[in-house]
Amino acid sequence: MRIGIVSDTHNNLENCRQIVDLFNEARVESVIHTGDITQSKTIDVFSELQMPMVGVFGNNDVERESLNVAMDRHGFSFIDPPLTLEWFSRRLVVVHDPLQLQELDTAEYDVVIHGHTHRQIIEYRGEKLTFNPGECAGIMKGFNAIGILDLNDLSPQILTF
Repeated sequence: MRIGIVSDTHNNLENCRQIVDLFNEARVESVIHTGDITQSKTIDVFSELQMPMVGVFGNNDVERESLNVAMDRHGFSFIDPPLTLEWFSRRLVVVHDPLQLQELDTAEYDVVIHGHTHRQIIEYRGEKLTFNPGECAGIMKGFNAIGILDLNDLSPQILTF
């Protein structure tokens, strides 16, 4: 199972359209958003995904009512962190801010996914992976990134645009 991971889109609609295209072309099975969507217009753009999207809310997701309406309209499910998932015999935990991990026993998860820092993290500790694909809402072409994670072997891939 290959999943897409995106973080901190910050209502950059042009970049979100490219992100949707990249995930659709990669044919990932699901997408995880680590928060900081900021406005419901972003969710409307993500409605063009050809796969389901789940995620967590970030510290800049203050327009909760309109975000929830858009998510309900498009069938997306977001919650306050942490989000725990069991996919393809792997346990995943998703938070927005890595400081939220201090409240968790991360040893029980195969994959820890976060955003917030806008910095790419690919860190293995034994067979455990911590992953943040990094910046995706910037204005400099070629420096924006999203991630694809193969849950078979926990191999991450970074797609830049």
